[in-house]
Parts: sequence; C-alpha cells; structure tokens
Amino acid sequence: QLQACGGGLVQAGGSLRLSCVASGRTLSNYGMGWFRQAPGKEREFVGFITRSGITTYYADSVKGRFTISRDNAKNTVYLQMNSLEPEDTAVYYCAADSRLLTTQAHDYAYWGQGTLVTVSS
Repeated sequence: QLQACGGGLVQAGGSLRLSCVASGRTLSNYGMGWFRQAPGKEREFVGFITRSGITTYYADSVKGRFTISRDNAKNTVYLQMNSLEPEDTAVYYCAADSRLLTTQAHDYAYWGQGTLVTVSS
C-alpha cells in the first residue's frame, strides 16, 4: 500500500515536500512516479525516479522547480516542490511499477491515495 502525504495550502512562490510511504511493499524494487490531477482535468504526469534513484525525469511544466528523491532505507519517496504556482493546485498521487518507467499513468501498477496541494495567488 502506498500513501502520499504532506499536502496543504501554500502561497504562490512557496514550497512543500510530499512524501510517499509504502507499507507491505519494498519500494526499492520499484520505480516511482508522481502524478497530479486538477479539478476537471485528466491525471497528469509530474515525474519519475528509477529504483536506484540515479535517474529522474520531469514534465516540462515542473522541470527546475520540482525534485524527486528517494530513501530506500525509509521506504519513502519524496517530491520537493519549490516556486509553487496556482497552476500546481491538484491532488498529487504517487505510483509504483517494477517495469520500465513511463509518463503514462496506465503503465503504473500500484497507486496510493492522493494528497491535496492548494496554491493560493
């Protein structure tokens, strides 16, 4: 089971760090993705990190502002979000898969419950 947490209300320009914690599953066996879904919109790829943590990849909309990292010893993956914009308001989800990582939500086998991030202008 995956659980994303750390969301909240933040002003534009602020920062938040989301965490994705796994229970009953060893995250080091999985590549991890972050996605988000704004009201009335489709789920959108944010970024992913490989099992080793060596490789990350980001959507253009967040590149340079968001950073994904992982601590396999803590069975946790992080999404550090800086310079937040109102357009970043969404429910954020973490997802895991043991295969080659992609930007497509349907390629991820395991999903956590989301956490809401609201950025005020």
